[in-house]
Amino acid sequence: MSTEATRLPARTGTGDPVRAVSVISTGSVEIHPEHAHGSKKPLYWWLLTSRRWLPPRPINVYVVEHANGLVLFDTGQDRASVTDPSYFPGGFNRVVYDRLAKFHIAENETLDAQLGTLGYSVADVDKAVISHLHQDHIGGIPQLGGSELLITPTEWAQLSGFSPEARGFLRTHIDVPGARWKHINFADTAVHPFTESFDVMGDGSIVVLPTPGHTPGSVSMLVRRRDLPPLLMVGDLTYEAGLLGRRQLPGVGDRGELARTTDKVLALAEQLPGLVVLPAHDPTAAQRLVDSSRRSR
Repeated sequence: MSTEATRLPARTGTGDPVRAVSVISTGSVEIHPEHAHGSKKPLYWWLLTSRRWLPPRPINVYVVEHANGLVLFDTGQDRASVTDPSYFPGGFNRVVYDRLAKFHIAENETLDAQLGTLGYSVADVDKAVISHLHQDHIGGIPQLGGSELLITPTEWAQLSGFSPEARGFLRTHIDVPGARWKHINFADTAVHPFTESFDVMGDGSIVVLPTPGHTPGSVSMLVRRRDLPPLLMVGDLTYEAGLLGRRQLPGVGDRGELARTTDKVLALAEQLPGLVVLPAHDPTAAQRLVDSSRRSR
């Protein structure tokens, strides 16, 4: 799988504060079919018994070049997760992490190296919106000491619950020294059918929406561009935009919440014609991002 960044051309002279949007990949991941497509089996049953793996899919980080700063959506997977034997907890939890996914991360697939393909470094990142706190979305946090890290209070509370590591939250790699965490305070919104949102840059161009289901505090990020289709980065709400379009729920998360959030996103797509949904691990996301720059609304 190619690790070359996919970048839309910078747009100048349009009056659009969103200058460019790119996707970079911090490696690839293999997951079980039940993970992506859902299953009637209990989670731990299919997790421990499934013998099939889907082809590797990207671990996407979305990069928005805004007139007032560089904004990331998610930070990818830490390469230490495949090089450091002590990265994951031991015991039964280690078995679960081993069964959950297989990661492949080369030396040139760190967050900093991938930002370098765009002409940036981690020091240039102004803000990073974290869709949720699972390992393949928080890997770049130790490198982002100068950046503001945006997370919902609901998601942050998962670190204090019972046995966070068993639920996919590796606190030692999240609550790290120097990290500048900021809790998102949602406000009333006109982004129907969502009733709350958070304006990242204060101009309506980058808006965070609460999209619980995969985890209790998961969020998505709506990027509105002038004369181009809007983009919605959805983390792990789905693993392919086509699956979401068919309302096929993934196999990890609260099914009731996933269904309600999926319905909201589909309703949002009706309100915003041409909306491009960009999941974190969708193999088609990079091409669809490119295609979105070639058509106007």
